Amino acid sequence: MIFSSLGFTPLIPLWLLFLLGLIAFFVCGFNFVFGNKRAALLRLGVFAVILLWFANPQHKRQNWRALPQTALVLVDHSPSMRLGEREALAQKAVHHLEQNLPPHLTLRVVPVNDNGHDGTRLFKALEQASADIPPQSLAGVIMITDGQNNDTPPSVPHTLEVSDPHGQPFFLPLHVLLTAAHEETDRRIHILQAPPYALVGKTATLRLRVEDQGPSKDTKETPVTLTLHLNGEAPQTFPVVTGVVQEIHIPITHPGQNLIALSASPLKGEVSTLNNQAVIPITGIRDRLRVLLISGSPNQGERSWRRLLKSDPAVDLVHFTILRPPEKDDGTPISDLALIAFPVRELFEQKINQFDLIILDGFENLSLLPDAYFENIAQFVRNGGGLFLIAGPEFIGPNSLQNTPLEDILPAHVLDDSTMIIERAFRPHLTEMGERHPVTSLLPGAPPQATTLPTPLDKTFNKAFSKTSNKTTHSTLWGPWYRALQPDHVHGQVLMTGPNQEPLLVLDRVGKGRVAMLLSDQIWLWSRGEGGGGPQAELLRRVAHWLMKEPALEEERLSARITHNTLFITRHTLTPTASSFVTVTPPHEKAFRVALTQSPQDIQQGIQQASLPASAYGIWQISDGLHTIYTASTQNDTPEFFDLRATAEKLSPLVKKTGGGIFWLGSLKNFHAPRILEAHGSLLYGKNWLAFPQRETRILTQDTATPLLPAWLPLSLALALLCGAWWLERDT
Repeated sequence: MIFSSLGFTPLIPLWLLFLLGLIAFFVCGFNFVFGNKRAALLRLGVFAVILLWFANPQHKRQNWRALPQTALVLVDHSPSMRLGEREALAQKAVHHLEQNLPPHLTLRVVPVNDNGHDGTRLFKALEQASADIPPQSLAGVIMITDGQNNDTPPSVPHTLEVSDPHGQPFFLPLHVLLTAAHEETDRRIHILQAPPYALVGKTATLRLRVEDQGPSKDTKETPVTLTLHLNGEAPQTFPVVTGVVQEIHIPITHPGQNLIALSASPLKGEVSTLNNQAVIPITGIRDRLRVLLISGSPNQGERSWRRLLKSDPAVDLVHFTILRPPEKDDGTPISDLALIAFPVRELFEQKINQFDLIILDGFENLSLLPDAYFENIAQFVRNGGGLFLIAGPEFIGPNSLQNTPLEDILPAHVLDDSTMIIERAFRPHLTEMGERHPVTSLLPGAPPQATTLPTPLDKTFNKAFSKTSNKTTHSTLWGPWYRALQPDHVHGQVLMTGPNQEPLLVLDRVGKGRVAMLLSDQIWLWSRGEGGGGPQAELLRRVAHWLMKEPALEEERLSARITHNTLFITRHTLTPTASSFVTVTPPHEKAFRVALTQSPQDIQQGIQQASLPASAYGIWQISDGLHTIYTASTQNDTPEFFDLRATAEKLSPLVKKTGGGIFWLGSLKNFHAPRILEAHGSLLYGKNWLAFPQRETRILTQDTATPLLPAWLPLSLALALLCGAWWLERDT
């Protein structure tokens, strides 16, 4: 439509224009009163013409064009829309709307994808999608969804608040198309409390409630059968009722992950059984680990031991250092020395089984313990305890621990000969098994297996050592030690070697327990940074935790995890010829075999791996014939799967406030989407149609202005009027 109007574009500021007019009025008024009245009127006309010219009247012409109306169509693509026919219904509804549009309306289709753990966020998507649409062009919003939205505001969003041409506010309509035929029902397990950790040997308490959702004629408590699987064991069933909080006590039998799978019997006609089940991981942890550390005499290493063990909040440490052995008794009363009597009977008879690990650091049998107590220590190991010996010069001689009942469980034997003590510089090295064993694998700065080191311990050592270090391809090497024992035979696993590639660190299993033996008392040099130092704290920590049966440090172990619907299997082994297959049993399906593969680096570290799709929800069992483990997938988006119904409950209040409608799309066979019609009156929806208000908004496309008074016209007219005034005053 074209509009014409009269406008002014002053050539001078308005204040000056009004000032000139005021001056002209007073001048002409004075002349009118005291002079020739007709001449005064002509002069007033001169001023009026000049002021009109300064006001610059123009003929303005404007061209306007009606704005096209845009309706936003938000299509839900969240995980809950993947159930049944929902996604197909949504696509069909979009196609139907696009094929049946009024001429003045356009659609902008916006997909709303998965939003991580926050659930569906339709109104956040609405705010982002409408940012580049002029407010005058937005006709309204259509949401195609299952109704499960997690950011529905309590009031109408500002995007839908607009004004009519008269400035009166009103709401743009929000229409919702639901991808189902009607309100659906669903049963779910609602976990109210599940501890992430529990003590091994104790029970963990789960609190849960089975809930039925959706329209139901029967509002009473409904009996339900709850099935529980613990780590893939035989199922247990419990009778429960809906809506009532249940407490279930789960025994935690082993450290590490314990998987509890729960499932509720299905509800007739429910939309999905996906949230009828839940998998809860509970990590079994030991109560505080109790460690007994006995130092045979004050030495440089006991500070390292105390610093390591006291820094672990899960360790209760009992430490004794024998300050005055029996052979050094000089008759001084104990009260004067302020020494604590060594509680032999309490430690090695009454409370020995309360410890998880015993560490004997430089301990020598100087008639402190009778053979019965050494037998108690040996039996403690056979029953499942851990023993760590750090052997030095005291291990050679008649008072050696080798000459006690501990001899049967020690992994190494050293001849009673002073020549078995090697005192020269050497660097500890990993054996081939040590490079694969989790206790020593990937220790920082580990040197290569074979390195020739200088033997003399003299002033030239540092120079020779430097030359040797420069020949290696490793940028970091462990620092040197200067004393070690040479065993005549060992049994168990040799992880580190010392001078002449003799065994240095030996691990062994005895009965249900474990023994570790370090054939040198100089590991403390690493903590002092000797020759660059070494991973002293990390090595001692790993050995101690291996002795206490830390699952992550087992030599032969199987691990698995499910991430993004993919099962990752990892097998650690010390045997290169170990089986390269595992048996995988998915939830509620038959078992099948999976081949494990190795990269060159994996071969060196003793690792075999496999990955495969794992979309089934529940506990998966993986076995290599010796070890059986369990893992489970977790729901990627808890808010999405908490309620799986197609429902109008969450969006209905907002739809009513905006004057929109709610429509059920039915099924693919019985599909009935609404048509979009032109609005007539205030009603914007019917049984099978929806509409958007006619906003009649326009946009200015052209604005031109033509001056009404050419410069020559007002000047000529003013000159003529002025001449007339002079002529009238010629005789006065």
